[in-house]
Amino acid sequence: MTFHLHKFPLMSKSRKLHRLITEQETRSSSSMALITVIDPKVEETDKKGKGHEIEDDKEEEEVEEQEIEENGYPHIKLEDFPGSSESFEMVAKFCYGVKMDLSASTVVPLRCAAEHLEMTEEYSPDNLISKTERFLSHSVYKSLRESIKALKACESVSPLAGSLGITEQCIDSIVSRASSADPSLFGWPVNDGGGRGNISATDLQLIPGGAAKSRKKPSRDSNMELWFEDLTQLSLPIFKTVILSMRSGDLSSDIIESCLICYAKKHIPGILRSNRKPPSSSSTAVSENEQRELLETITSNLPLDKSSISSTTRFLFGLLRTAIILNAAEICRDLLERKIGSQLERATLDDLLVPSYSYLNETLYDVDLVERILGHFLDTLEQSNTAIVEVDGKSPSLMLVGKLIDGFLAEIASDANLKSDKFYNLAISLPDQARLYDDGLYRAVDVYLKAHPWVSEAEREKICGVMDCQKLTLEACTHAAQNERLPLRAVVQVLFFEQLQLRHAIAGTLLAAQSPSTSQSTEPRPSAAIRNLTITEEDGDEAEGERQVDAGKWKKTVRENQVLRLDMDTMRTRVHRLERECSNMKKVIAKIDKEGSSPATTTDRPRSWSITKKFGCKFKTQVCDSHEATMVDHRSRRS
Repeated sequence: MTFHLHKFPLMSKSRKLHRLITEQETRSSSSMALITVIDPKVEETDKKGKGHEIEDDKEEEEVEEQEIEENGYPHIKLEDFPGSSESFEMVAKFCYGVKMDLSASTVVPLRCAAEHLEMTEEYSPDNLISKTERFLSHSVYKSLRESIKALKACESVSPLAGSLGITEQCIDSIVSRASSADPSLFGWPVNDGGGRGNISATDLQLIPGGAAKSRKKPSRDSNMELWFEDLTQLSLPIFKTVILSMRSGDLSSDIIESCLICYAKKHIPGILRSNRKPPSSSSTAVSENEQRELLETITSNLPLDKSSISSTTRFLFGLLRTAIILNAAEICRDLLERKIGSQLERATLDDLLVPSYSYLNETLYDVDLVERILGHFLDTLEQSNTAIVEVDGKSPSLMLVGKLIDGFLAEIASDANLKSDKFYNLAISLPDQARLYDDGLYRAVDVYLKAHPWVSEAEREKICGVMDCQKLTLEACTHAAQNERLPLRAVVQVLFFEQLQLRHAIAGTLLAAQSPSTSQSTEPRPSAAIRNLTITEEDGDEAEGERQVDAGKWKKTVRENQVLRLDMDTMRTRVHRLERECSNMKKVIAKIDKEGSSPATTTDRPRSWSITKKFGCKFKTQVCDSHEATMVDHRSRRS
């Protein structure tokens, strides 16, 4: 762009313009000068985009130069001018004394332009370099968000801004303000420097470009979200420099992690499944190589310790899926797997369902990936000494992961390509204390057997071996006893432990029912015992309160006995039904033994021996005895 300006205002403020104009004054006596500002970046872009129009532009420049020579104006060409033509226009306004506004985005290229044009304090008092430096120190460096905007402006004039120290000072300001606990420092300048005003050659007022329009200050969280969003506007090299400075400055790992999350969400499409929208026309399309470089940079700078942000786990799974799609480096994927493993208890079933992107995997979901992540979780749990808070000998995080893995097993069990060995290895990878009950594991086994009816009997027994029948609830035992897909050995074991649970429950009920009657015969009622005590006047109120409490306990015990008596009748009916089923099953088993062996051998060997040999369960022929007569006698005695 060419500017038609007076020579003397420019020469009075800029040593470089004074020198260039003086060199051409021998050929021209005019008071005007033509200044052509050439932006190298714009010129290179024009050459790439236009191509065939370059020759036409050259012809126009030659015609323009002829007109300039005819008019006698000195023509100054400023090549490699820092900033754009807008920056030189602001320089010209300053030289003419025109009032103008400054902001964090415009002051950086203006400061570099002043340095390029040698507008120093020694050449002219109160010159542009000193004015812009004052604005930077009073308004920009004292505000977090203004420093980020100024750092963004440094990208267009990066070589000169770096040599002048502007880039470094902006980064130092960001790190120091981000580490402060004062909410007013998040997005709000400490000193507004006099508020919004005008700039002239004699008076340059300091104006923060990001000054708020409302007097009410936003909350700390909203301000942090704003400057996190501002950081996403930086280019990757500058952003990487900021993150490295944050890590060297002992900044909170949560803040660093939040910055990385926001930046990745902005520049890597499809990280979150809920936000997979087509990119807008204004967004810049990046290649796969640039996305891979960005992802590896984000991953390498993630803090290794466990994050306190609950939503980080879903983001990490999104990064891992993207890393697999982009074929990122092996170290990048391993870091993500270890990071996820350290906080696996926060994951959801949807997070674990990572599709198999490789042709080598036949399954729909990547089972090997989940198995590796689970291994990292168990290693972290074993190495950690203070993070595990046990409740009744069990780790809450381990039990959460156990429930999560059972859900994952039930989800992948319907995959026809899932091998029994993979299912078995993942099911037994968790320790026994990870599951309070095995109902979830039984559901996964049932789904697998239903989806794989062709598996052999040996594989069925192996898969059912991952369950502990003693840890099945009564509902699961009832379902398993009627499940035709389970092998016969598993069904017998389930029936045995189910009746064992019922026997223990009935025994406990009988003991609870007998205890009140025994106490009633040996001890006087609470009210009678209290009346026989000698109570002084001082303890009268206290004794009265104790009498009311004991009477209430006694009434509560009577009600509980009545409820237990009803439960006992229900359990007795259930036991009778199970005994009949077990008796029928033993008859069928005996019939099978007779058909498979000789008559002489069958008559000599006891029936319990054949059942034990076939099913591996050592128990008496009479599995459960309801003790019906005893129970009736108790009832008659209580009545």
